[in-house]
Order: sequence, then C-alpha cells, then structure tokens
Amino acid sequence: MKSSFKLVLGTHNLKKRAELVRLIGLRTVKLMALSDFSRVVEVDETGSTFGENAQLKAVEYARQLQQWVLAEDSGLSVVALDGAPGVYSARFSGDNATDASNNQLLLEKLDGLPMEKRQASYTCQIAVSDPDGIIHAESQGHCHGRILAQPRGEAGFGYDPLFEIPEYDRTFAEMGDSVKAVLSHRARAYRQLLPQLLAIIHSRSGN
Repeated sequence: MKSSFKLVLGTHNLKKRAELVRLIGLRTVKLMALSDFSRVVEVDETGSTFGENAQLKAVEYARQLQQWVLAEDSGLSVVALDGAPGVYSARFSGDNATDASNNQLLLEKLDGLPMEKRQASYTCQIAVSDPDGIIHAESQGHCHGRILAQPRGEAGFGYDPLFEIPEYDRTFAEMGDSVKAVLSHRARAYRQLLPQLLAIIHSRSGN
C-alpha cells in the first residue's frame, strides 16, 4: 500500500487548521501542522501583499522542515479605510491583538459611516512549496460583503461576526461550516488550488 502524501499546513491557528482540514478533505493526503514539529522558527510576514506573505511562509517553512508546505495569508480589506487592515488584519490593533480588540478598533474607525459605505472583502492567497523552497501551486479567493455596526453570531473567528454577505443577510459568524465552506474566500481559493494539488500528488506517486 502506497504511503500518503505528507503536506504541512503552515499555521499554528487551531481554528484555521480545522477549517483547512475540512476544505482539503483528501484521504490521500496526510495533513500535518507546525505544532507537529519541534523547534519551528516563526516566519515573519514581511510581505506587502497576501501573495508575498503566502509565498514567504510556504518557502521558509518548507526549507526548515524539509517537507511540502501549504501556507496561506488572508485578511480583510475595507474600502473606506483604503484597503486596511489588509495584510495587517491579524495584528490590526497591535502586537498583542486579539479578535475582540481588532473588531473593536474596526468598529471605532467606521463609527458613523452609513451601511452603503461599509463595503469590504476577504482575500485568501495560498502557496504550496516543495522541500527545496520551490513554489509549485498558487491560488486566490475573494468574498465580498460589508461591515456591520455591531457583531452578530458566535461561530467563526477573526472579523467573522462583523462581516455580512448582504445576499444572505448573515455574517460569517452566523453561518454554519457547510455554508461557509461554499462561500468563503478560503473555500474559493481551495477549490481553485485543488486541481493543482492533485497534480502534485499524482506526479509524486509515480503514476
């Protein structure tokens, strides 16, 4: 019996890891995470775009671990804030930022702005690197919505309680995993990535 293809998810975020496991859903892939390895040196996200950060993390972690690594960078861009928080989404409110503090700062910056001027989008960029640091696959997904004046819902993470898709009249935090797995920026990026990932697995299997 052939061994499964090992793929390391370049994240320590347990909620994100669980979401990625659901989205990939390939039995032929053994999914691992950074927490499965000791002495992993954190990669600084110094890129100016989601794509640059995804590539940076994929390449550096792959070289460190000598494994195939899938890394992604994602975040929220608000039109009224000239695209902020963007690549700084996770640390929008400072080095010790939490989801709660980031959401609070976002609400403060948009305070008083009418709903028609609160457009925003989520972006997810993915990169897959081999152990030598060579990128073999990339994809990108977007999801457009708007930022509410107060949070709704208990599920999800990040800015999900504030991000509403108008067509559904729900925030990401109000949607179940099955719905979010169809509509989210991350889900769309993974659907685009999947054929490339399957091609990599097929080539490595020698078939």
